[in-house]
Amino acid sequence: MKAIYLCALVITACVVMTSWAEGASQDSTTDLAKKTQNPVADLVSLPFQYNTYFETGPKAKTQNVLLIQPVLPFSLNDDWNFIARPIIPLIEQPPLTTTQHRNHGLGNIQFQGFFSPKEKVGDWIIGFGPYLEFPTNSGPDNRFGSDNWSAGPAFVGLKMDGPWVYGGLVTQLWSFHGDDPEVNITAIQPFVNYNMKDGWYLSSAPVITSNWSAVSSQQWTIPVGGGIGKIFRIGKQPVNASLRAYYNTQAPRTGADWQLQFQIQFLFPK
Repeated sequence: MKAIYLCALVITACVVMTSWAEGASQDSTTDLAKKTQNPVADLVSLPFQYNTYFETGPKAKTQNVLLIQPVLPFSLNDDWNFIARPIIPLIEQPPLTTTQHRNHGLGNIQFQGFFSPKEKVGDWIIGFGPYLEFPTNSGPDNRFGSDNWSAGPAFVGLKMDGPWVYGGLVTQLWSFHGDDPEVNITAIQPFVNYNMKDGWYLSSAPVITSNWSAVSSQQWTIPVGGGIGKIFRIGKQPVNASLRAYYNTQAPRTGADWQLQFQIQFLFPK
């Protein structure tokens, strides 16, 4: 039922934001592409990111995760923006032990908030702020996430150099309340994008994670890969679509061998 209510809320948000888009400016496809590659851009958007993880768990099954990640920027004053980025995961989980069955439901909702100067710092665009995780998971046995409350910092820095957009996003989560095992997870997401004509671009944005609470041989997930994307319009509505593939050079026993990621992102420029 949580997932049904969540989907209804997202559909309502789509309708509302689509009505805002009627008066949207006609930004060039290249400008829009660069904005989508900037995590702290002043751009309202609604991404749906579908991830399929192959050869997951001891039975080498497939895991599917849909991430709904609305991006809502707010102007605080003449110098600062605040970018709100909630992350809502809907998960289809394979069995991770011999006694489990495939299950699906809502994972832990996360929130990233970035305070970002409107002017560059040197040649860099930066943002920093809180990173929160809430125990909203609906799955049994913690297979959809920890039942702890967790928090930590988030930081992003990037540069735009001609057709290139590159930088990195770093987050850290520590649990501060709850009876589950300690949460202590670092995520590092380097990203590089090369923008071409007509809204096409090449992109790589692997998420490298370390679970410091696990035994040393099971801490790291290190993916490599990338893909291609394009900005296009459906009527007046600008849309960003991308397809990427990543191979995990290192992963825990319950992790996947490789990942296929498809994203469609509805853009609402001012």
